[in-house]
Amino acid sequence: MSISTTIKSIQDVMRQDAGVDGDAQRISQLVWLLFLRIFDAKEEEYEWEAGYRSPIPTGLRWREWAADDEGLTGDDLLDFVNNRLFPELKDLPSGPGSDPRGGIVREVFTDSYNYMKSGTLMRQVINRINQIDFHSSQQRHLFNDIYEKILRDLQSAGNAGEYYTPRAVTQFMADMVGLKLGDVVLDPACGTGGFLVCALENLRGEATTVAEREQLQRSIRGVEKKPLPHLLAMTNLILHGVEVPAIAHDNALTRTPYRSISDRQRVDVILTNPPFGGTEEPGVESNFPADFQTKETADLFLVLLMQLLKEGGRAALVLPDGSLFGEGVKTRIKERLLERCNLHTIVRLPNGVFAPYTGINTNLLFLTKGEPTTEIWYYEHPMPGDRKQYSKTRPIAIEEFGPEKAWWHDRQESEQAWRVSIDDIRARNYNLDIKNPNTEDPSHGDPVKLLAAYRQRLATIDAQRNALRDELASALERTADRVTRLAPVE
Repeated sequence: MSISTTIKSIQDVMRQDAGVDGDAQRISQLVWLLFLRIFDAKEEEYEWEAGYRSPIPTGLRWREWAADDEGLTGDDLLDFVNNRLFPELKDLPSGPGSDPRGGIVREVFTDSYNYMKSGTLMRQVINRINQIDFHSSQQRHLFNDIYEKILRDLQSAGNAGEYYTPRAVTQFMADMVGLKLGDVVLDPACGTGGFLVCALENLRGEATTVAEREQLQRSIRGVEKKPLPHLLAMTNLILHGVEVPAIAHDNALTRTPYRSISDRQRVDVILTNPPFGGTEEPGVESNFPADFQTKETADLFLVLLMQLLKEGGRAALVLPDGSLFGEGVKTRIKERLLERCNLHTIVRLPNGVFAPYTGINTNLLFLTKGEPTTEIWYYEHPMPGDRKQYSKTRPIAIEEFGPEKAWWHDRQESEQAWRVSIDDIRARNYNLDIKNPNTEDPSHGDPVKLLAAYRQRLATIDAQRNALRDELASALERTADRVTRLAPVE
């Protein structure tokens, strides 16, 4: 049975339970169970190390209460989970001197709950989870698909400005940002950890010694403020070999006062898709300089990004069209960005890349901090000829980025690529929403030509209206003369 089929069967079982209300609770329930199963699988690997000791108390490890398909069930299982498993894992020691792996388990269970009321149905769920082989590298790779399926079930995700990034996009951004071993990589809005996993996998082959592998694990960092994505990110990184994921459960926009961010906190690379289309809670913007205060989340993350990067640091991020052409605070932010960073590339994505979450047009921005922008290269990613738009069943594929990768280090203007000087950008009042000058947008056309055509049509309409008015007036006048002639003489 495939992983996706197994997960679907688990969700079908949960729908029968009276205590689980809606997709959000089903997913939360599934994720803490998967976490314990994955943690147990990783512990089997850690146990090959001399002296390894589990941070989970005796009797609470997955293998001790869940691995046997004929084990605890019914009320006994429910009592064990509610009155022993959760209380003891939530109370694991944390802080200096404690096992950091235990701190991870405690952090996961602090925001988790058991919603199921039927121990019999819970046993069915557990038995299905036991069918997944988490030691298989192929299964680990496919587990990313499970995250995407889980997140698609949360159709309300987009209402909060959260748009989970297709793996092809995260992979392309990680490939082109210039990662190298020793870089500290951060995603300040990491969601389920997709960018961090791509960075980890890109650099894993360069880490050939134990010291380098340990350094790599310490170099992958993230921040996520919402409990469910945070738990998914932790599980995802553990599954990919990070023993103690450095994923803070916090809001990066308020975690550290903007002006207090020190060199020690700055990083070499930022890969991120900050939430857009949403707003932060009142007061968040007060953490930023007065000129850059706004309620638009994506803009605040762009300001934060400039502060978090080291000199010479690189970044790749996703931004909506609105951040490119917006005025007011957006203009001031873009002016600061182009003064402090070399925004060397903007890849314009076609519509539907983020379906089903949003139809908003998006862009991939690549920049280096420490030198001003002199020109920006644009590359318009074409929609494949065999479709009109992307969908959740036919998403964007990494193979489609082949032309961009071939062009990247030998840039020439073409039907898809063009460049714009900083002088032209200043003349446009820092409007970065620059359409491809080499092709007309078939859905809209060139704005200048459209305006001229519109004015011509107005003139034609006015001329026709005036001609019709004159003709009606003439006809009325002729009718009046005829009536006068036919009138009897008294």
